[in-house]
Amino acid sequence: MEKNTALIPEEGWHCLHLFYRVEYGQWQLLNREEQNVAKTNLASLVQEVRAMDSTQTLTLNMVTPKADIGFMLITPDLHDVNKIEKRLSLSLGADILTPVYSYLSLTEESEYITTEEDYARTLEKEQNIKPDSEKFAEAMKSFREQMKHYRQERVYPRLPDWPVVCFYNMSKRRGEQRNWYALPYDERRKLMKGHAVVGREFAGKVKQLITGSTGLDDAEWGVTLFARNTFQIKAIVYQMRFDPVSAEYADFGEFYIGIQLPLDELFRRLQL
Repeated sequence: MEKNTALIPEEGWHCLHLFYRVEYGQWQLLNREEQNVAKTNLASLVQEVRAMDSTQTLTLNMVTPKADIGFMLITPDLHDVNKIEKRLSLSLGADILTPVYSYLSLTEESEYITTEEDYARTLEKEQNIKPDSEKFAEAMKSFREQMKHYRQERVYPRLPDWPVVCFYNMSKRRGEQRNWYALPYDERRKLMKGHAVVGREFAGKVKQLITGSTGLDDAEWGVTLFARNTFQIKAIVYQMRFDPVSAEYADFGEFYIGIQLPLDELFRRLQL
């Protein structure tokens, strides 16, 4: 793809979710040769995008009638996001794919993560480990390695190939009774630590990617959940609803469920 002056964020990658409806009436107006050319065009585009640096694309067969086909794109340059979206929309031909939902966000690190200073205080005050001890040094080294891995997973992730993908957006409430942003930082951080404990119960069962969208789209975060079956998606969302962060302070958008499929199987599923 030709390059303009790159629009790459100081931290993180752009994340775009795209969901389309297939206009079967328009598709049937194409003859078999034109349909094959259209499918080859989309397959070639996906292959081209996946070959780009630091870029990942998922192809999704959407399960409910909200949409038929979905794409999840992660790439650094906003120019590429824009060009890929335009090309995907026209990839099967004019008027074949009608966009029904899109969401733009950025991969990001949580502002509530434990800092080295916090962890050092925990070791000293709660575990009674002396700062000048070998045990303290080993614990701090292990903590730094864990945080490096955590940051890589949040800010520069590798998307898993787990079959079930759930996406929804969410924001924190600003109402008269509950205003997340009126809470002191320490209280928000304490609440988020409890929220994270619930998420860790699903380690190995659900992988979460939280992306920030303040100023980029209608809500404040996009949440993408990956699982091997729908039971785990339902279970984690249900459990989270009882946590105060969700129960008292969260507003959710629509939920979209898709199945990761290679394009040839996706075409068969869609009867294209």
